[in-house]
Amino acid sequence: MSPRLATFLMFLLNGAVFGTWASRVPALATQVGANEGVLGLALLGASAGLAFMAPVAARICAVYGSRWVLIGSTLLCPLLLPVLALSQSPLQLGLSLVALGASVAAMDVSMNIAAVTVVRDLRRPLMPQFHAGFSVGGLIGSLGSAAAAQAQWAPMRHFLVAALVGLVVTAIVVRSIPGGVGERHRQETTERASVLKSPVLWLLASVALCSAIAEGAAADWSALFMVRERGMGDGAAAYAYAGFSVTMALARWFGEPVQQRLGPHRLLAAGGGLAATGLALAVLVPFPAAGYVGFALAGLGLAFSFPVVMDLASETGKRADGSGGERELGLVTTNALVWQACRRDLQDARAPHPLRPAGAAH
Repeated sequence: MSPRLATFLMFLLNGAVFGTWASRVPALATQVGANEGVLGLALLGASAGLAFMAPVAARICAVYGSRWVLIGSTLLCPLLLPVLALSQSPLQLGLSLVALGASVAAMDVSMNIAAVTVVRDLRRPLMPQFHAGFSVGGLIGSLGSAAAAQAQWAPMRHFLVAALVGLVVTAIVVRSIPGGVGERHRQETTERASVLKSPVLWLLASVALCSAIAEGAAADWSALFMVRERGMGDGAAAYAYAGFSVTMALARWFGEPVQQRLGPHRLLAAGGGLAATGLALAVLVPFPAAGYVGFALAGLGLAFSFPVVMDLASETGKRADGSGGERELGLVTTNALVWQACRRDLQDARAPHPLRPAGAAH
């Protein structure tokens, strides 16, 4: 198996793990007997784990290399799903989510570093395709959760099956997972300025955060907007977010020639302008068709934001030998990860149904 395919499957698995547990939150809430307020506090455990582990994982990857961090977190994520299903109180659920959030963060950071390694080796702008894999994984996890809920599977039974599948996938790809060499294994190391002092990285982190907010707004409010402001039925309104998701996925998968032609900076600017135009069209033009077109354009424009930001962040820390960028990726990733986790926590706490959008800042 090629390192490119192995890395793609890691992105897919990461999305599937998150889509699996997030879509069973209603069943977990019933199991632990939590109301919305208490459940919201418990779900913040995932955000706490993400916020703590993302910069730590970046530092570990920089020093020791990303391959073993990715392998370890990829093994741990599926194994923590049954642990989550053992929760019998909101406190136990919250603590389990801290561990799961930390492992997801470590996997997220290390798989992005692995993706950077593949991009540099092949000299192709493949980062959007890897992030498309995360979206596909989230969809697979959500659909699997919907099927499990309809079959009246308890969370434990469902999560055991999901964990087994995840471990099998990991066993298949483990030999092909790429990873850079850490500083501890280099003959020469140099002192590097703190990434917190880099204005460029903070700018990229702000772009990633704004992209995450825009994606979250489309996921949470597009259907409701079409119902309340454009008078559409629930079924027809759902196509607004479907259009957003489809255009984003297609752009990421087939957009490599566009990225090669425009370059990362012009693509980032053009995408942001297109996304803003699409959202303005949906909101300001009082016709349902404008809403559908607008959200589709927003998905097209936002498709490259996060992947291109990852590429640019890694380039700011690139060494002469072609390695580096781990800490920079960690800083840029952390803000968007925490925002998306908090948004999903609030959404999960109030959502009464088992199938919800499981997208993330990818």
